[in-house]
Amino acid sequence: MHFFHRDSRFYGGNAIVGGGLPLALGVALADKMQGRKAVTACFFGDGAADEGEFHETLNLAKLWRLPILFVCENNFYAMGMALERAEADTDFVYKAASYKIKGERVDGMDVVAVESAARGAIEGILASSDPYFLECRTYRFRAHSMFDAQLYRSKEEVEEWRKKGPIIRFQGWLEQNRLIKPEEVAEMEKAIDAEIATAVAFAEAGPLEPISDVERFVTMEEIPA
Repeated sequence: MHFFHRDSRFYGGNAIVGGGLPLALGVALADKMQGRKAVTACFFGDGAADEGEFHETLNLAKLWRLPILFVCENNFYAMGMALERAEADTDFVYKAASYKIKGERVDGMDVVAVESAARGAIEGILASSDPYFLECRTYRFRAHSMFDAQLYRSKEEVEEWRKKGPIIRFQGWLEQNRLIKPEEVAEMEKAIDAEIATAVAFAEAGPLEPISDVERFVTMEEIPA
């Protein structure tokens, strides 16, 4: 959740819903002020649109003309709340348009469609230095957490969406366009299974963190007077 890597410009996840939006705003502002030709991609879920940061960030991004690609991963459920029960207007592209930010909706289960839309959006942002909004309509197959009984949706609904899974669809697209062979897919799956098994074995064999580390990085170290 909180991985961070400055060299690759990955500024981490955020446990606070919508918390990444103002961070993206700051990164894009820094790029603009220092003359760097870059685009900041900001990913968030549909539930973030209920937060004040969403509206504040979109407003300032347009006002200051910052190069941000806003990517809303709309999976129709914010934790356990169905979208239509939480939003008076479920059109997120329309919400962005209210701040005069251009955008489009794309099938988030289609890898090729998302890649094409993102590529076009980034080219537009670099040319205009204006933000852009991409709503990817997707779906969450699993529960939100281990305590989620998923009483807000049926098993039939989940199974219907599984048939549209992005990996399955992309594999079908590659095979249809003769860009990959079934034996190559089998080889990939074999390598992935081996990598996962190695990672699990490494984790299970690893020692537990010492008790002395429990409070590390929780509070700031005392500053000498």
